[in-house]
Amino acid sequence: MRKLLKFSLYSLCALLLFSSCKKERSSTTGWGYNDSEWGGFEKQDYKGQATGPNLVLVEGGTFTMGTTEQDVMFEYDNVPRRVTVSSFYMDETEVANIDYREYLYWLKRVYGESYPEVLLEALPDTAVWREELSYNEPLVQTYFRHPSYNDYPVVGVTWLQANDYCQWRTDRVNEMILIEKGILNQNPDQQDDDNFNTEAYLVGQYEGDVRKNLKNLDPKSDGERPVKFEDGILLPAYRLPTEAEWEYAALALKGNQAYAKDERISDRRLYPWNGNTMRNGQRGRFQGKMLANYKRGRGDYMGMAGQLNDNASVTAPVRSFMPNDYGLFNMAGNVSEWTMDVYRKMTGMTLSEVEDHTLNPFRGNVYKEKQLDENGQPVEKDSLGRLKYRFVEDDEVAGRDNYQRGSVMDYLDGDKESEVLYEVLYGTFRGSSLTNKARVIKGGSWSDRAYWLAPGARRWMNEDQASRTVGFRCAMTRMGSPSGNKFKGGNIFNRRTKRVRRRYK
Repeated sequence: MRKLLKFSLYSLCALLLFSSCKKERSSTTGWGYNDSEWGGFEKQDYKGQATGPNLVLVEGGTFTMGTTEQDVMFEYDNVPRRVTVSSFYMDETEVANIDYREYLYWLKRVYGESYPEVLLEALPDTAVWREELSYNEPLVQTYFRHPSYNDYPVVGVTWLQANDYCQWRTDRVNEMILIEKGILNQNPDQQDDDNFNTEAYLVGQYEGDVRKNLKNLDPKSDGERPVKFEDGILLPAYRLPTEAEWEYAALALKGNQAYAKDERISDRRLYPWNGNTMRNGQRGRFQGKMLANYKRGRGDYMGMAGQLNDNASVTAPVRSFMPNDYGLFNMAGNVSEWTMDVYRKMTGMTLSEVEDHTLNPFRGNVYKEKQLDENGQPVEKDSLGRLKYRFVEDDEVAGRDNYQRGSVMDYLDGDKESEVLYEVLYGTFRGSSLTNKARVIKGGSWSDRAYWLAPGARRWMNEDQASRTVGFRCAMTRMGSPSGNKFKGGNIFNRRTKRVRRRYK
């Protein structure tokens, strides 16, 4: 019996040793992965894209984008049309004053001595609170800086400033990821161009205070290397959401998918909640409570003392009111929000009627490429530590069939193709008189009537303008499976087929 037990233990140890030595190989070449003896090509055991701070996954899908209420303004600028939005991440809340002050503090600490203009350009315009026949001067002095308003949405920020914040946030989040993984040490002494920038780090133009780099399996290497893009450790960029993404996230139609298995989905909502009123209709302690911060009527911003309807004369904290079915707060009311898109009115026809632009619709593409030296490597980063880019010239894309110019902001609305197209369809040119600085803002604000709280409503402001009623939140592209990390892609049939194949091998 003892001999049998001893033999079994030896057999088990041998089996474990064999299993540990067995390495995954390429299915097309037979060469081993993650083995310096086979050249060191790496295949990561990737678990899926991590969720960045304050983000939630918005599972994409098809929906009817456009006006859901009667167009009482007679704008005809958001004709209903069916589109599909890919999965993405979105901030739970609007960016708050405390978040933006953290950004300004970093700019002052890193660039303050050598480039004070960088900080000055990022400051919000607190004078947006002024009004000729109103006493709002206390808000000019206190709203952005006083701790009472820490968790209130930042306002007075232009579209350009919001984009700069998104870029900064990308670098800070990725730097923290490397610190938490023990690759870099904290370095509060960064200054000028010697600061962590995601792109500069990935191309080897920033090293940082290294604690322990990753193991390099290349037999010609010195044994260690920094993180690469292919490792999947660093997150993609934070950015503003597109108009289609914002509207899709605000509607949160997954809450209406009672018959989703049969693809019979009710996708008409006036607001980010069901029903056509601004009060909570569900029984319970919150029945009858306001669902958003908005202007109920002329001169009524928050109701009567003792029974304030939305408890906010101007903005409210970013986690006020009930979140929608995606877990997003204040997708109606509080502040309107910047989106990426260039604004155009779609009178007469929509882009989807002209050509198939129904997957991730967006207007505003201006294509850029990294500036490269004669060896094809990125040129030296600028004085702020960022890589240099150049705009794609029209002659570079000659002969391509997917796009024909470097900037397509005016595509089918001001360019030569649109002149010809409108001439054929209407006998005259009906392009837009708006400039490419006009950017779409979505969602009603604390100063708006309920009409503007419908996700389909849209307005615009120039990208270099700011308002006391406009803030922003960030988004991020989802890579890989649209349903999250628990589901790696493919359909149920494919997964069952794989199991059957393994069983009968």
